[in-house]
Amino acid sequence: MMRILLRTLMTTGFLLLPCPALAAEEVSVEELVEQAADLAGAEVTVEGELVGDYGFRDDGWMWTQLNGDVYVREPIREGGSPHGANIGIGVRMPSELAEALDPPGRYRSRGPVILATGTWKYHDLERQGESFLEVESLVVVEPGRQLSEEADWRVIGSGALLISGAAATWLARPRE
Repeated sequence: MMRILLRTLMTTGFLLLPCPALAAEEVSVEELVEQAADLAGAEVTVEGELVGDYGFRDDGWMWTQLNGDVYVREPIREGGSPHGANIGIGVRMPSELAEALDPPGRYRSRGPVILATGTWKYHDLERQGESFLEVESLVVVEPGRQLSEEADWRVIGSGALLISGAAATWLARPRE
């Protein structure tokens, strides 16, 4: 009987423990930017690509940019069409969270796509009014990778034809 009571109490205790990952509201980067003031201090989970640079600081924190726009899933260099703006937020995380991450995205590479959970700091007075996500945990959804880009032979051919036509016109002009 005592064993059953103990198991029941332990199970109930585990169920009542707060779980930050479950408590975090899932929002897009765009929603976070649009509702920045309303979400101040909220625990949120955001998905996006880490881009730019990793700024490791002496205080044990790393700063970078998390983009959550259409280009995360459809990079232009891989056939995505250029539509919409880049939408991103600043993120600050403990350096040890960032040590195993692939390099951030750039023109010829895509950074890791992550699910970041943390506290949204809106106009944080401790950071001179900066707004950013202070990341407490993250999960890598997709690793970073090099982007491929095939030559567009139609553009190259059109350019060659235009140059040839201009050269032929210049050579055929009357000389004085």
